[in-house]
Amino acid sequence: MTLSSRNVTRVAKEIPGKDGVDGRRTIKPVTMKRVTIKPVTMKRTTMKPMTSKPAKPSSQPVAFRADAAGKVISNVILLSVPDSEYDLLRPHLEPVTLPQYQILQDPGQKIEFTYFLNDGMCSLVALSRDGRSVEVGIVGKEGMVGMGLTVGLRQTAFRAIMQMSGSGVRIRSDVFQEIWLASPVLRAKLGRFALMQGMQVAQLAACNRLHEVEQRLIRWLLMCHDRVDFDMLPLTHEFLAQMLGAGRPSVSLATAVLENAGLIENLRGTVKILNRKSLEEIVCECYAVIQRFNGGMGLK
Repeated sequence: MTLSSRNVTRVAKEIPGKDGVDGRRTIKPVTMKRVTIKPVTMKRTTMKPMTSKPAKPSSQPVAFRADAAGKVISNVILLSVPDSEYDLLRPHLEPVTLPQYQILQDPGQKIEFTYFLNDGMCSLVALSRDGRSVEVGIVGKEGMVGMGLTVGLRQTAFRAIMQMSGSGVRIRSDVFQEIWLASPVLRAKLGRFALMQGMQVAQLAACNRLHEVEQRLIRWLLMCHDRVDFDMLPLTHEFLAQMLGAGRPSVSLATAVLENAGLIENLRGTVKILNRKSLEEIVCECYAVIQRFNGGMGLK
């Protein structure tokens, strides 16, 4: 073996064989190239610390909540706010029983409390100087009574009267306004409710002007049924007449027509819904307009 140069090495080796000179076989020289291995440079990797983003509050209602006295909350607004905001409200929520015809607020008087209904239904009624009245809005477990506070008003323009007995919680108006300012989700939920309530008032005004008593009665019964979990509606003909802005004889005649058709049953001080589907088929278009917003307010 001979080293010929710096870059090339020639190797010659003889082995016995039949070919070649003197019976020997010659293997040709093999050229081997020098391989230069480059050093590998390792890059330093800086690991960034993992940071968790704060979770956004869920807009989905929770399944269960209770007030400070341990009573179950069914109000859609109170079930929809995050725990951090409900924890601000909870110590100030006072459980109340709300019998039928109890007046919660009157026009021109200071709003002392806001009310969140768990069940039952409250009517917003416009009053005239001669004693006549007409209903302009309905509030059940989907909203709040005392919405004027959300825009800084300390008085209301309408009477808020319990149309069907129920229960709920109330909170002093000054405490509510402080918490409301510090609760963005609560503000958003009530803002949405205020918008839908405004649309409801506008549609009811059109219905009271354009449609006959029978059509308005059907629409009104369906709206009440949307907010309760039973078919028996404790309503007298006199109270129905006040809510619809009509005379009692007209309301009695309209309820008799619906009863003869097998759609409702008139009991003493109570109206029972017998066939809701048929009522929906003959009601005026105003109910369909109002019903579009029911899903967004947590109603049927």
